[in-house]
Amino acid sequence: MIPKSHPRYESLLLRDKMVKASQAGYLADSALIAHGRGEAFDYLIGEKTTYPAKRAMYVAVAALLLSQNPVISVNGNATALAIDDIIDLANTINAKIEINLFYRTNERVKLITQLYKDHGYKNILGTLDDDIEYINDIKNNRATASKTGIYSADTVLIPLEDGDRAEILKKGGKNILTIDLNPLSRTSKMSDVSIMDNIVRAIPFMTKIAEDLKTQDKQVLIEIVNDFDNEENLKESLEQIKLKE
Repeated sequence: MIPKSHPRYESLLLRDKMVKASQAGYLADSALIAHGRGEAFDYLIGEKTTYPAKRAMYVAVAALLLSQNPVISVNGNATALAIDDIIDLANTINAKIEINLFYRTNERVKLITQLYKDHGYKNILGTLDDDIEYINDIKNNRATASKTGIYSADTVLIPLEDGDRAEILKKGGKNILTIDLNPLSRTSKMSDVSIMDNIVRAIPFMTKIAEDLKTQDKQVLIEIVNDFDNEENLKESLEQIKLKE
């Protein structure tokens, strides 16, 4: 019922997705707060993909294509906003998808598992039937990790904020990539590649990048990754935030 002429049309559509996901029971109670925080940062960058974000996306995709066991970690918010785009990216780069929830309950895991199956992705990890290990030093439910997924992954893409886990997984030797609209978050600062963008724009664009980079020589991908400085890119990302008068 939202008119397309509304200046906040796209943003309101995303809000509606989140509300419906909450009503369906697979979002945590705090999920809408987290979405609102990200929405505020998106507003400050004009709700568009910036140049530093595009640069980081190319590096992230190159890193994923170079990986032996890349995994995309998903929670309720990522699923609600971009489930089909996440599946497309995973299929394009030959990555696994794993459910990982801070507020983990059997009911939420069941609902998200079924959603991915309903959308055509049958091999979702992190389910109640999966072979689960636990990451040392993570003191919450996000310590769960599929034995064939995040636990043994060399590269993990974490869409949306997840600071404590990003830091610990990185210390464990994994290459951590994140999509986080807040360039000041611990997730952004701790990750090897931080993409300051909305997941609904970033994931489809990364799929397009992957279709191009898959045709490139391996050495080209290595150079893309090696030439990147995440700290400098985050500084440029901060400069994209414009306070409106």
